[in-house]
Amino acid sequence: MTATRPAAAPRFPAPRFSQSVWLVAQREMSMKLRSKAFLISTGILMLAVLASVVIGGLVGGMSSAPKVSVVEGSSVASTVQAIQGLDVRVAPSTDAAEALVRDGTVDAAVLGADTGAGASGASPFTVVALDSAPTAVVQALSVAPTVQLLEPSDQNPLIVYFVALAFGLVFFMSAITFGTTIAQSVVEEKQTRVVEILLSTISARALLAGKVLGNSLLAFGQIAAIAILAGIGLLISGQTALLGSLGPSIIWFVVFFVFGFVLLASLFAATAALVSRQEDIGSVTSPVMMLVMIPYFLVIFFNDNALVLGIMSYVPFSAPVGMPMRLFLGTAEWWEPLISLVVLVVVTAGVIVLGSRIYANSLLRTGARVKLRDALRG
Repeated sequence: MTATRPAAAPRFPAPRFSQSVWLVAQREMSMKLRSKAFLISTGILMLAVLASVVIGGLVGGMSSAPKVSVVEGSSVASTVQAIQGLDVRVAPSTDAAEALVRDGTVDAAVLGADTGAGASGASPFTVVALDSAPTAVVQALSVAPTVQLLEPSDQNPLIVYFVALAFGLVFFMSAITFGTTIAQSVVEEKQTRVVEILLSTISARALLAGKVLGNSLLAFGQIAAIAILAGIGLLISGQTALLGSLGPSIIWFVVFFVFGFVLLASLFAATAALVSRQEDIGSVTSPVMMLVMIPYFLVIFFNDNALVLGIMSYVPFSAPVGMPMRLFLGTAEWWEPLISLVVLVVVTAGVIVLGSRIYANSLLRTGARVKLRDALRG
């Protein structure tokens, strides 16, 4: 009797590189979307952006010019009407001008120095107010030296500050949130030795690419949602002029963020692979954290400094914040974003190659922290 050989277990072909990358990316995205902390932080970031849009609209509405009334045909009427920063209403008589003050239509009436009880001849104007001196009107009428700007800006300084704060905060929060997620995932897989099982099926580079891709897609989706929310907020609040000037900057911010985040994500994964304990993540990723924090603080404190923004726009890790700010301020030539983007892409490609080498050479080394020089050697 011939013995029958047991049927061989079916063998499945190893997944291709692209399949492996996508499987890891799907796993990263599903884990993140189930995290309450991620959903709450995203909601807070959305509210912060919406609040900045609303506050910007309120600031723009509160900065209206003070209203004054003048007497038609008086000696000071034409002079006051020529002064910038005043909303001038013409009244047929002195009594009518003062009546506009009493009923709150205007903040003050500007009369000639020879009119009214306050005439002294020291000034060509007499300001008539209701119950307190109108400081804004007095300052507008005061004699001041002529100021000539070689490169005048039509942007409100407070609006510029809020735009800089928005760009810096969105970049900072997204990079920190998803970068630390990648670092924690890498160390967790090393600490639990899950990575040994994963590497028996897929390559280390596919694992790294999947982690970067999954978190990058989530980060890009978050940035796109914020950009759409900001645009809707500007439209609803009637800030169409600001939307017109800010729109190109938002588009370029999204483009630069795509490559800038991939650069930072690769660095987070590579540095995290050097350690095997969650407690050691902070020590190895602190240099990358600094690369994220520096652009945030620079754009907050130097949002109107042409030299600092110019340098930031060509440094790869700060270009996603510096170049959009220069485009919003109108200080960048049309070709500068293209040159800056090329520099960012080239540096990102180099960092990916270097980071994947560090990641692959450190992933299976457990115990003591792997030295960077040993990780580069392999």
